[in-house]
Amino acid sequence: MQQNLGNSAPAKRNYTFIDNIRCIAMMSIVADHAFSLGDNLFKGYDANFWVYGFNIQIAKFGTITFFLMAGFLLGDKFAEYTPGQYLGRRFKSTFKPWIIWSLVFLVAVMIREAVLALRIYHDPFDFWAQLLHTLKIVYLDSNYWFIINFLICIGMLLIFKKVLYKWQLGAGLMLCTLFYSVNIYNEWIFPVHTTALFGFVFFLWLGAQLHKNWDFVERRILSAPIWVFVTLFLIALCLALAEIRLLTSHGSVDPFNTLRISNIIYSLIAFGLLVKIKNLDLVSYFKPRETTYGIYLVHYIIIYNVLGEILIHFNVPAVTQMSAAGLFVYQYSRFLIVYLLTLGIVKGINRTSFKWVIGNNVTAK
Repeated sequence: MQQNLGNSAPAKRNYTFIDNIRCIAMMSIVADHAFSLGDNLFKGYDANFWVYGFNIQIAKFGTITFFLMAGFLLGDKFAEYTPGQYLGRRFKSTFKPWIIWSLVFLVAVMIREAVLALRIYHDPFDFWAQLLHTLKIVYLDSNYWFIINFLICIGMLLIFKKVLYKWQLGAGLMLCTLFYSVNIYNEWIFPVHTTALFGFVFFLWLGAQLHKNWDFVERRILSAPIWVFVTLFLIALCLALAEIRLLTSHGSVDPFNTLRISNIIYSLIAFGLLVKIKNLDLVSYFKPRETTYGIYLVHYIIIYNVLGEILIHFNVPAVTQMSAAGLFVYQYSRFLIVYLLTLGIVKGINRTSFKWVIGNNVTAK
């Protein structure tokens, strides 16, 4: 008889490798945001176009991987807590810190825009118009939107808790995801991540299925030669780059969209590769359980408000005037500055009694 979450769930286990994958996935999310300098920057398809696209694509597996990991852990959490208890813990460890840091970001952007208008350009500052624009930036156009989306996805799975392990639910959720993949081309709705409200629920569901069948999945992954995963990874990377090229030629507003079919395949293969090499010991220094969510909450503030103030002192040329090698170094320099600065801030907060503001409650990790 098929299991469902309402009456049975897999026994809770300790998956140490999850922490390593969390750490790498968060690095990739920070890199994706730090690498991004805008869409459709290049007029042709020269070396700079491919370097820029390669760097963004290589880091594009993080979001889907995180939804997979969250779904993977849902089996234990849903079995351990009632829906009310689970949502209560989520509010303390996820939603409350999100409110705080999104407001910090909002205030930082408002101050920055006021200084630019009043002190630099000597223009009038329309507070209410700027506030409305900043609210859109923070809650729709930045990474903070994904927390809203994540909680909506969790809520959907709670609604369908009793049929979580039914393939029919997965098929319906996959169709939702594929709708957004096709919409990137047809643009029935504006094809950006903020419209993909139900595009990521499938990956939560898929993560729950991986958890339920993990003994079988892990055996299959570990028994396959590493060269198989590396080959599949490289093929998927090339396909993803080809789709970026295709979407760019079609004038897509978001050629790097996470829900491109090629990127879904790429992300799933990247996850398999990470499981295959899961013995990387990143836990001892990076402490992903303590730092991952904090890095997610803080890093975009650094990118938007701090990174430019650092780089302005280095006389960096315009992106379109860089050599391919220079662009490569510039993108990775942005990532290293943002990641290391954010990691330092988060580790510093973790040493204080205010670590709850990055989701580190003593009783909820």
